[in-house]
Amino acid sequence: MHILIYPDPILRHGGKPITEFGAELKDLADRMLEAMYLEGGVGLAAPQVGIEQKLLVLNPSGSKDDRDGELVICNPKIMRKKKHEFGEEGCLSFPGIQADVERWIDITVVYQDVNGEEQALKCDGWLARIVQHEIDHLEGVFFVDRLTATEKIRVKSLLLELESDYKARA
Repeated sequence: MHILIYPDPILRHGGKPITEFGAELKDLADRMLEAMYLEGGVGLAAPQVGIEQKLLVLNPSGSKDDRDGELVICNPKIMRKKKHEFGEEGCLSFPGIQADVERWIDITVVYQDVNGEEQALKCDGWLARIVQHEIDHLEGVFFVDRLTATEKIRVKSLLLELESDYKARA
């Protein structure tokens, strides 16, 4: 499974709601988790692997050896959010770029699990940041879209470098 790199246009497509649940979806989620671990990430959204579905996987530990925190989230919606703060983020689709992003600290998300069962997840801190980052991917939004003007200026040359690399590969 290959992770798409900015500015691949598929990344902006976001995802469509999942309507079919079963073995195929479970297999996709498992393959996404493996790709995430292989690349050293803590979250991965289906659009990042070229699949236009509202599916994300995550594990706040980022460790294949510590799978207790693994989550597979389908069709998520943030229902409640409180307080916000800036914190550093990176993204597997934006290698080499880290920047401070403002996110909600305390959120409640409703979603369907890999079997299609409705779930609610109350999360805060690091987990809330990961969930919001990955939900953005499902809407075709990038973490760099949420940067302050100062941060955008700071990472501009890095984004231009990724764009140049993409053109060279195409």
